[in-house]
Amino acid sequence: MKRTRQKVILSLKIIGVFLLLGLVLLFSFRNTILDKVIHRIDAKLEREYQCNFTIQKAEFNGLTNLEFHDISLVPHEKDTLVSIGELKTSVSFWKLLVGDIQLGKLEINKGFIQLVKTKNGSNFDAFLHSKKEKDSTAEVNYAKLLNRISSNLMDLVPTDMQVKGFAFRIDDKGNKVVFDFNELSLSEKKLTTIIQVTSDKFSQQWSINGFADPRDRKADLTFANTKNDTIRIPYIDKKFNLKSGFKSIHFNLENLAMNNGELHIDGYSSIENLFVNHAKIASKDVIIKKARFDYHWIVGERFIALDSTSTVQLNNIKCQPYLSYTNEKDKVYALKLKIPKMKAQDFISSLPAGLFRHFEGMEAKGNFSYALNFEYNDHRPNNVVFDSKLKPEGIKITKYGEANLNKINGEFVYRAIDKGVLQRPITIGSGNGNYTPLSQMSPYLKKCVLTSEDPSFMTHRGFINEAFKESITKNIKTKKFTRGASTISMQLVKNVFLTREKTLSRKLEEILLVYILENNHISSKDRMLEVYFNVIEWGPNVYGIAEASQFYFQKRPWDLNVNQCLFLATIIPNPKGFMAKFDANNKLKPAAKQTERFLTNLMFKRNILMANDTIGNFPLEISGQAKFFLKQKPMSIEPNNTPVEEFEF
Repeated sequence: MKRTRQKVILSLKIIGVFLLLGLVLLFSFRNTILDKVIHRIDAKLEREYQCNFTIQKAEFNGLTNLEFHDISLVPHEKDTLVSIGELKTSVSFWKLLVGDIQLGKLEINKGFIQLVKTKNGSNFDAFLHSKKEKDSTAEVNYAKLLNRISSNLMDLVPTDMQVKGFAFRIDDKGNKVVFDFNELSLSEKKLTTIIQVTSDKFSQQWSINGFADPRDRKADLTFANTKNDTIRIPYIDKKFNLKSGFKSIHFNLENLAMNNGELHIDGYSSIENLFVNHAKIASKDVIIKKARFDYHWIVGERFIALDSTSTVQLNNIKCQPYLSYTNEKDKVYALKLKIPKMKAQDFISSLPAGLFRHFEGMEAKGNFSYALNFEYNDHRPNNVVFDSKLKPEGIKITKYGEANLNKINGEFVYRAIDKGVLQRPITIGSGNGNYTPLSQMSPYLKKCVLTSEDPSFMTHRGFINEAFKESITKNIKTKKFTRGASTISMQLVKNVFLTREKTLSRKLEEILLVYILENNHISSKDRMLEVYFNVIEWGPNVYGIAEASQFYFQKRPWDLNVNQCLFLATIIPNPKGFMAKFDANNKLKPAAKQTERFLTNLMFKRNILMANDTIGNFPLEISGQAKFFLKQKPMSIEPNNTPVEEFEF
């Protein structure tokens, strides 16, 4: 037993001697080893990215402190990507022994990183493409991958950092922005940053201050303007014509850790006085006074999810979101959203200013709650789940804003807007000789238009869930917005109360106004349909069914037969392109006839039409002023001459 103990002690001594000898050799040749590492990095950058990597001077100061002077990274025949005058850092020795690099402190004096893009390419092109082919069949553990990436990034953030005279520059074909770090300090887990931001249009000074602990993976930071003014976001204003900014952003990371094989990320972010301005969003600034996102992300082996314990608050609107992406046998995307019971007035008052301008000044009583359930499986695209439920409790509009829905029940003046140009005024009511009550229109018009545009109009409440499902499925398959789910109610609201501008604002207002119109029984279905027939565009500068009947057939609305009503129904999606339905002899093309036969057979099956209704119908003939347009070049071509639904913003 004694001899065994002596052997163990002797072995430990030998190991200790070799370890000490190794450390002595490592210390003695550390600079030589460092030079070889730099040469390997240089060779790899040259081989894989066609870049010259140079360091004029690199040396150890002690065992773990490193000093570098005049560092540069220059792609071949491109602008310099990185230049650093002086860099001092320290690494964890024990981490280094096992192959990890964990920075303890960092000092950078003078230098820059610049991204330059010209018509001939950019100085960072080579770094955007992977040099190694990956096995697409190999399964990746999302939790382990993200944990490894975050750990490596956190280790590269030093616990003690001082940066002076360093800049980050962007030059995108003349769109230039410079972020000058006048001061960046991280000491005793306290981060202080002052950044001078300069673009072609403005110059500001930003600050990022607060708590940061990269080793414990926690942070609590505030991003603001040093002069307590609005921060304006550069680059994107010129690149995308998107003007945006905010008063301040608060970011908190409370937890980033593995737990039972899952990566959990917890914290919150909040923003004050966010503004956005873009022609596709709204006609003026969209302003959100306060917004907050409390998040709990869970990343598993084959899924990523935003847990339902997360909350999103927009002014006084609070909701509970759930998002998930699962990639096992199938790829499944899911979204659930719940708005707990809240006052309708609080909801209206919390809508972003500028995004719902027709609601400004609106007042309401009552409460409501809302729930959305969406799920899409890429292997079963036709089984998309879309369930939207709004539960009202005594909701009543007591005061309207700019969009007074009550006007639909009386006489009013309608003016269409075509490509931003206000069209001639049209009186909707007895004051207009062309105004046609529903009772004085051909009964076939209602049957044909409803069959073509909105078969369940008389029974639905503004929206059709099945139509939304079909729209979502097609848009996902085509990877673009090619199909909408617009009902006659939505078309009516768009024409009478809103504009034709293709903005997110108009679409959102349209949805809310349709709900109010339909679910508060403001107007009857027959009245809505009557107004619809009298305001919609039926051709170039042709508004209302009376003008359309005369323009195409020199008839009154009552005298229209089935064929003529079918034709009018099929041109509603693209009235100015009606010429594309005719051949050189002014006869309907085969595809247009096929569409009309389909609609006719559909009405027969639904007992909307009887055989006697088609007796005496002659082939369609354009006899009014429209025949002069047939000689002109078609304004647009519809594939197969079938009605086209476009999703409009």
